[in-house]
Amino acid sequence: MIRIFGRGARDGASLSDNRGGPWGPGGGGDDDGAGGEGGPRNPWGPRRRKPPPGGSGGGGPGPFDELLRKGRERFGGGFPRDGRPYWLYGLIVFLLLWMMFTSVWMIGPQERGVLMTFGRYSGTIGPGIGFSLPAPFGRVIKLDVQGIRTIQIPASGENLILTGDQNVIDLAYSVRWNIKTPELFAFQIADPEATIRDAAESAMRAAVARVTLDDAIGAGRADIAQRVQQSMQQMLDDYHAGVQVQGVAINQSGPPEAVNQAFLEVSAAQQRAQSAINNARSYALQTTARAQGEAAAFDRVYVQYRAAPAVTRRRMYYETMETVLQHVDTTIVETPGVTPYLALPDIQRRGRVQVQAEGAPAQ
Repeated sequence: MIRIFGRGARDGASLSDNRGGPWGPGGGGDDDGAGGEGGPRNPWGPRRRKPPPGGSGGGGPGPFDELLRKGRERFGGGFPRDGRPYWLYGLIVFLLLWMMFTSVWMIGPQERGVLMTFGRYSGTIGPGIGFSLPAPFGRVIKLDVQGIRTIQIPASGENLILTGDQNVIDLAYSVRWNIKTPELFAFQIADPEATIRDAAESAMRAAVARVTLDDAIGAGRADIAQRVQQSMQQMLDDYHAGVQVQGVAINQSGPPEAVNQAFLEVSAAQQRAQSAINNARSYALQTTARAQGEAAAFDRVYVQYRAAPAVTRRRMYYETMETVLQHVDTTIVETPGVTPYLALPDIQRRGRVQVQAEGAPAQ
């Protein structure tokens, strides 16, 4: 349409030169018409004007036209020559750039794009190049689905939780999670991090309320963390949050600061009591083993006694007397005609003293 208007304008400008009559201005020139000089002028022929002398006059190009010509030559003839306005080309370039920057999307390998058309969810774009309607009719929300996010609970201060045996502990833990379903994560919950934090606190308090203080601060912490993870995942799936809980780690579990000293004393007393119990069990095991050994030895002697009672009685008598008299300084001789008491230990003692006295100068 602009081309038609421009051509019409040029035709109107050419017709406006007919000032002398319906076929052009009055009077003939040397080159007017086809009949030659002095003949009748052709009414349909173009009107020609003789160039002014010297080649520069009112009919030549003006300074502005010369500037446009030089601009076309400098830019390779890119400027419009057919009468179109310059703002039209600028508008076309702007529309192309607007469509390119609002319709073409680059999705990373760890990302997913949630495609929205007229404000409604219309699909999910995988890694690579994706397309949508230009803004504001369409847009894409990029979400990192492989990145692991961590929430620390509590962010600061104490986190007091009641155990199943009516004790209070200060518990600090962390929750690791990532995005499982991008479209649910983008539209289902308004504040995902706050929702995950609330679900973690609810699941942790429910799990600690079922265990004792010793389990909460001791070896039962791993089982508590696993149960909290399962409970959180079930809760978030019921909310359609589109979140995957990767793990729960209990970082600190102990008594509150106000009763920490008393708790340490109680723990020390419990350790002493446990040590005494362990010592008693060790003594019981040793005594039982000794008694079992003596019973086994008696059984063996009884077997020998049944085989030869007289020999066994005499051997037992000799062993018993040897055990009783080995620490006594008395020697008993039962042979007739021998003095019943012979101070052999005193004689042996004197002999040792004499030998030591005689051997001293030699040394």
